[in-house]
Amino acid sequence: MSSEKKKADQAYDMLERMITFQELRPGGMVSEGTLMEMTGLGRHPIRAALQRLSWERMVEIHPRRGIIVPPISIEAQLKLLAVRRAVEELAVRWAAANASTRQKETMAALATDLTAIPPTGDIVGFGRLLKRVHEIIVLAAQNEYLQLSMAPLQGLSRRFWFSYVTDVTGELQRAAVLHAATLNAITLGDEAAAAAAALELNDYLTEFTYNVLRTAHA
Repeated sequence: MSSEKKKADQAYDMLERMITFQELRPGGMVSEGTLMEMTGLGRHPIRAALQRLSWERMVEIHPRRGIIVPPISIEAQLKLLAVRRAVEELAVRWAAANASTRQKETMAALATDLTAIPPTGDIVGFGRLLKRVHEIIVLAAQNEYLQLSMAPLQGLSRRFWFSYVTDVTGELQRAAVLHAATLNAITLGDEAAAAAAALELNDYLTEFTYNVLRTAHA
């Protein structure tokens, strides 16, 4: 991997984390220069990262004005989850059928790490783990077109979830168990169990979103 590619990936990871955990606030305008100062990285890697984030709908790029993190919408999250539900079921089935031995070992380790989150709830650390879980499942499915569709679905739904988590310990533990169940089923090559676990996870995410909606209307 070239030095420029590494820097672009580093910029992407840093900016995606800032968006997910609202270090960059929804609706606010920010310049490339500000992002360069915040990350310590140069213009080229920042621009490459922004193009990727724009494609994933995590930012909106306005030439000569700046970059906006779009507001979070409950309606958009529900629409997104309806699509994620179907696509993710397919992804975990393919992963269960196609994952390599090394990928299965990585998934087993991630499942252990997820369920070992301390009671105090390391929310940023958990976010890193979730991202790795999503990435390894898509890679194991061995279909680059699936990868194109899953990245924005997973990234945007992670952003929504972390934005509205209030019971950090309880929600992290529940999400950890659900994700670990999916990973463990994939490592066993059990397509049906992996699909059932993925559907249960998406049911939880939908329930979570409706709870946010009810709280907003209360």
